[in-house]
Amino acid sequence: MKKVFAIFAIAGLIATASCGNKTTEETTEETVVVEETVVEEAPAVDTAAAAVDTTVVAPAQ
Repeated sequence: MKKVFAIFAIAGLIATASCGNKTTEETTEETVVVEETVVEEAPAVDTAAAAVDTTVVAPAQ
């Protein structure tokens, strides 16, 4: 059984070694990306208005 594992191990090593480190020159094209930013203004908030709490319950008399 050990011989079978050894044979599979050797076959696996040969298969992975055959892939090798093949060096290929890859040509890369440079592309220019122009990003447009849109700035949205926040809506105007009336700071003079009083905050109203609608959850307040009047005290019982």
